[in-house]
Amino acid sequence: MVCGTIGGVRSAPTILHLDMDAFFAAAEQASKPSLRGKAVVVGGLGPRGVVATASYEARVFGVRSAMPMGQARRLAPHAAYLAPRFSLYRSVSDQVMALLRALSPLVEPLSLDEAFVDLEAGGVARDPDAARRVGERLRADIRAATGLTGSVGLAASKMLAKIASEEAKPDGLVLIDPGTERELLAPMPVRTLPGVGPATGDHLRRAGIATVGELAEAGEDELVRLVGRAHGQALYAMALARDERPVVAERETKSVSVEDTYDVDIHDRVRIRLEVRRLADRCVRRLRAGGHAGRTIHLKVRRYDFSTLTRSETLRGPTDDPAVVREAAARLLEVVDTTGGVRLLGVGVSGLADFTQEDLFAQAAHAGEEEPGEEDDVADRSIPGREPSVERPVRRWTAGHDVRHAVFGHGWVQGSGVGRVTVRFETPESPAPGRVRTFSVDDPELEPAEPLPLVTSAAPVTSAGPVGPAGPVSVGPVRPVGPGPRGSGPRRPAA
Repeated sequence: MVCGTIGGVRSAPTILHLDMDAFFAAAEQASKPSLRGKAVVVGGLGPRGVVATASYEARVFGVRSAMPMGQARRLAPHAAYLAPRFSLYRSVSDQVMALLRALSPLVEPLSLDEAFVDLEAGGVARDPDAARRVGERLRADIRAATGLTGSVGLAASKMLAKIASEEAKPDGLVLIDPGTERELLAPMPVRTLPGVGPATGDHLRRAGIATVGELAEAGEDELVRLVGRAHGQALYAMALARDERPVVAERETKSVSVEDTYDVDIHDRVRIRLEVRRLADRCVRRLRAGGHAGRTIHLKVRRYDFSTLTRSETLRGPTDDPAVVREAAARLLEVVDTTGGVRLLGVGVSGLADFTQEDLFAQAAHAGEEEPGEEDDVADRSIPGREPSVERPVRRWTAGHDVRHAVFGHGWVQGSGVGRVTVRFETPESPAPGRVRTFSVDDPELEPAEPLPLVTSAAPVTSAGPVGPAGPVSVGPVRPVGPGPRGSGPRRPAA
């Protein structure tokens, strides 16, 4: 079967979707031998934190991404709860994305652990068999390079490739054969389709539409009546397995923003102003790192009662001047009622451009003012006439983060409190769980450290995958999807 398009639709499954399995949690397990095979939850550890990723062992207890951390702790009290280590995740993601870009010039990253690849554009697959071989080899290469697993979906469209990768989880490959798409989709719940959230799903269910097949049977006119023209037309097209979106190598950044959630509501207006100023500085650093300037400044305030207010101000031209962004955010804050306290603050910039229109008034008003550094906090600036403090601050040790001891070597923080910090000394290549020791939080021989690579040396990779001592490495199940003799629809996509 030769690849091509019919009416804009591909005739071969040459769009690949990769989704790493429980990425953050799996990286932590690979990094820490004592956590392998155990329940691991990664996310914000404060009382208002949320789960970023839960290992499959934790999901058995009902823990899911985006769940409040307090609820997760009640469901899985014996799990390991770790703060994220984004430097490690970015490093592993870079390795994975490099493997994808070796397959095709058209790679569309969706996040650190997820991407679409156009195999046809890379000339590596033009029929189902070739696409399957590429997917199998990719999974083997990822395992050899990172020690982690990823699930692969192959189909003729992005929507179906993503559905296939969900079907493949964990650690599998699913290929949707051309011509079987509608029969595959028909028994699936409407929530399977992108853009169908809880509210839309409930609305359709009340109208007697629970599956994708029932969406197709309802017809475009009925769906437009139920959910509006744009959404109704899109739903009908997806129910018929129509998705002509191309794989786009670079997504244009539309906005840059930062926000913080506070463990305890902030009531003091001066403290709120200082926090907004600090967030504005962080936002500008991120803006400049991307080589952007922006014209519209946004402020987000979530109050004590969970009500969320957003305010914005559009400038005369794009800027990346921290003073301009700080002043605009401060003006927006002045019209927001923070009585009762706030639990979250955020500052963002949109209307991005690659040039700036300098604000001459701001430059004149702030001539000679020092721009904040990466670690500056306006609340900590010295007061003229006062001697700077020489007291060494108490060091904070975050659960899950890396440390190095002058005697015991590399380890990670298991927990800290009441002036003590507990460390487990092990590395990704330790043959067994490491020893645990406890130190004073200000022990001079204990220092923060950078994460170690998960794999220090990879096995050679061949066209059939990495080769070990006994031949090609097994890469887990390969599950084709299509109507079968059992007459049952595919299983519900994994969470």
